Amino acid sequence: MPRAFLFILDSFGIGGAPDAAAFGDDGANTLGHIAERMALKLPHMASLGLGEAARLASGRDPLGPADIIGRWGCATEISRGKDTITGHWEIAGVPLSRDWGYFPHTIPAFPQNLIDELVRRCRLPGLLALCHASGTQVIEDFGEEHVRSGKPIVYTSVDSVIQIAAHEAHFGLDRLYEVCRVARELTYPLNIGRVIARPFLGDTAKTFFRTGHRKDYSVTPPSPTLLDALTAAGRPVISIGKIGDIFAHRGTGEEIKVAGLDTLMDVSLDAMDRLPDGGFVMTNFVDFDTEFGHRRDPLGYGRLLEHYDAMLPRVFAKLRDGDLLVLTADHGNDPGQSIARHLALAPLGAGKAWQDG
Repeated sequence: MPRAFLFILDSFGIGGAPDAAAFGDDGANTLGHIAERMALKLPHMASLGLGEAARLASGRDPLGPADIIGRWGCATEISRGKDTITGHWEIAGVPLSRDWGYFPHTIPAFPQNLIDELVRRCRLPGLLALCHASGTQVIEDFGEEHVRSGKPIVYTSVDSVIQIAAHEAHFGLDRLYEVCRVARELTYPLNIGRVIARPFLGDTAKTFFRTGHRKDYSVTPPSPTLLDALTAAGRPVISIGKIGDIFAHRGTGEEIKVAGLDTLMDVSLDAMDRLPDGGFVMTNFVDFDTEFGHRRDPLGYGRLLEHYDAMLPRVFAKLRDGDLLVLTADHGNDPGQSIARHLALAPLGAGKAWQDG
């Protein structure tokens, strides 16, 4: 019985979504705008049809001629939303039928009753930031005050999300997870898609760094997904990266929570070696989005794409007759779009935060 491998390059869009303007993304094209800034060399993805898929989606092939050995295509989401959960759920057969709840571009961005209840139930001295923010910048801006005061850093983004950052050593990882669990419970009535724990370490604003102990608290898919169907049929399922969190750990089989592109690929290759007939592997390669999409770094994004492409022959070598390998994305995050269009400074007392659109 054939096996299937679904590899998701987080945020690697190819442009052309007809509803892009509704999200402030008119003209966005992750692949296209990276290719305008560097001569991308992606021979293996091109051989699978990436360039032709881009041409179909946006009218232009940025990679040039290739001998195509795979099948290719492009798709437009029918869900109402643009985020990780929306993309993954629709890939797994459960489109989002209603829009998520979002927080406004105000300071504070969150309802006062939500802030007060979170502080009360978790016995916190208060909260910091409370705005739309870039995750790395907000830790630099508020991390030292967080360590001094014990107040967690709470922020959001264009996605339906609350992110809570705290120092692993000074605040405690388990305590951060508990705060996020309470925030998850409090935000169900607001239809918020995720609460994300963002632990970090370091001693000063310039040395703080986020650790690999991120944890997502997602809502449960409203109906059975592909993962549920495979699990019910007795098929082996291996979920790698943040897949378990995205699907609220339902139908996700063996979960392997690792971070970093090379590690994610190594674990995926190991899963390919040991996956029995009829099995399914789903991996989210998150670095494209977190390291370069959100940071508006098209050259870094392009170099990571080339590194990923160079690893694909190792994947191809492990495929058996009849196996299916699918490379796709969950959404776009164009690093070539203007920072001024997506980020704006806002005063926040002693610190500052980036508004992230």
